[in-house]
Amino acid sequence: MSDLILHHYPVSPFAEKIRLILGHKQLAWKSVFIPMVMPKPDLTALTGGYRKTPVLQLGADVYCDTALICDVLEHIAPTPTIYPEAIKGAARIVAQWADSALFPSAMAYNFQPAGVAQVFAGASADTVQAFVADRTAMRGGAARMAAADATGTYKSYLRRLANMLHGQDYLFGAQPCVADFAAYHPLWFTQERTPALAGIFDATPEVKSWMARMKVIGHGSFSPCTAEEALRLAHSATPAALPGEVFQDEHDIALGTRVVIAADNFGQEPTEGELVAATRTRYTLRRTDDRAGNVHVHFPRVGFTLKKALA
Repeated sequence: MSDLILHHYPVSPFAEKIRLILGHKQLAWKSVFIPMVMPKPDLTALTGGYRKTPVLQLGADVYCDTALICDVLEHIAPTPTIYPEAIKGAARIVAQWADSALFPSAMAYNFQPAGVAQVFAGASADTVQAFVADRTAMRGGAARMAAADATGTYKSYLRRLANMLHGQDYLFGAQPCVADFAAYHPLWFTQERTPALAGIFDATPEVKSWMARMKVIGHGSFSPCTAEEALRLAHSATPAALPGEVFQDEHDIALGTRVVIAADNFGQEPTEGELVAATRTRYTLRRTDDRAGNVHVHFPRVGFTLKKALA
């Protein structure tokens, strides 16, 4: 198996989700730090345009979006599972809620003035302005939730998590599953990056205890890796063989067609390539880059759009 390479940065909440799953599964991995804001030339040499954090690389295979990365890690290390059979559907639904509803409300709460002061302590005004402009662009012009609205929503969501945790250590029982890792990462940002605002957890002691249990899972065994080394590894590797199930057509777009894939809302930078697989759960594009060589870039179906590339 190729080395697991995670392209991320330390304060990324979604990266924390994957770092903890790597720790939970006791997988060894390599760490490539990427910029918080665009441009990200080393990352986009691999992805072809996708810029969100994190990205997982295995040789010449590049996996985008944490929902897909979770599936890949589960395939590599099925034990301990993050998808227990009896709750697999419910766990996935809660994880999707956490990523799409809990996360934006938590981050809107975190980025009120007291939180911003802690996140950017010691940073220059130019750094702050660049971050704000970058995230505004990622939202595609959509407004961010107001802090007062976010506070009320976040409190409601924390109470719901507390209800799920009543009488048990994790959201669905005695062991953590994908829902726990997805729900934890935005709360982790509040606790670790904006501690001035962490008093919001005081009303839900079950959540605070659960967060302590999640934190001690850790990140497993990892070593630093440079972006150039990761690109050389991709260039020297060959993409893994595609699974037998390679085509479920929902768009009347044949395999071999030049297509564009993009997220359906936040961070919509497109990736163009040749469609070589469209399974029940994912798309795969074949791309060639001067630095990365021939790579396969993989996306989940859910949360992404597929269109023919313009001629």
